[in-house]
Amino acid sequence: MGGEIIEGPMLDPDKTSFVAYFPLPVRYGLTIGELAQFFNAEDHIGADLHVITMKNWHRNYFFESTGLKWIPPSPALRTAKGSVLYPGIEILQNSGVSVGRGTQAPFEQFGAPWMNGDDVAAALNERHLPGMRFVAQSFIPVGGPYSGQRCGGVGIRVTDRFAARSMRLGLEIAEILQRLYPKEFDTAKLVGLVGNADTVQQILAGVAPEKIIASWSDALSAFDQVRRKYFLYK
Repeated sequence: MGGEIIEGPMLDPDKTSFVAYFPLPVRYGLTIGELAQFFNAEDHIGADLHVITMKNWHRNYFFESTGLKWIPPSPALRTAKGSVLYPGIEILQNSGVSVGRGTQAPFEQFGAPWMNGDDVAAALNERHLPGMRFVAQSFIPVGGPYSGQRCGGVGIRVTDRFAARSMRLGLEIAEILQRLYPKEFDTAKLVGLVGNADTVQQILAGVAPEKIIASWSDALSAFDQVRRKYFLYK
């Protein structure tokens, strides 16, 4: 996912959990070693921590730049491309949408039995989101939500990883599904994975995605200044 781009709202302090340990944005732009240093200092852990740095890695590298074989960090994260989309697509799962778990392309598609993929893909393409385009495609998950059911869905094609913003995508999808399928799409349940109540309230209120993103700006700028103290790579 690279080490330059940060996205999303900051985690509310009362939303910490097994999958959200410390107040961070959804996409925080740190390597695992840098993140360990961040936690050790900012959460006052005080461990005798030693991080062995990599050679020849740069912050603008995506995983494919390393030439290494992709090893899934989680069973559903099967591809490097899926990892780029994951931050914005996974937030939808609690709201009644399959995010492709149980298929060959998790996080590269989303859908539900109640969804018309043509309508949703057309609405997304009308937004002209940088680095992405969308095609209607149905799928039948063999596990996870809607296992064994045909889902009308949308496939996500990443055309420029550097331009693509997955959290912007997640907001756009949520806005479209809330508008087209208000009875089926449970917007309020986004909060469990977004981790920020104000963001979800803005979606519920119909605030435009670009305005929601602007509301994150000050907190992201402050976080960016802190995270830079723990950079190990340029």
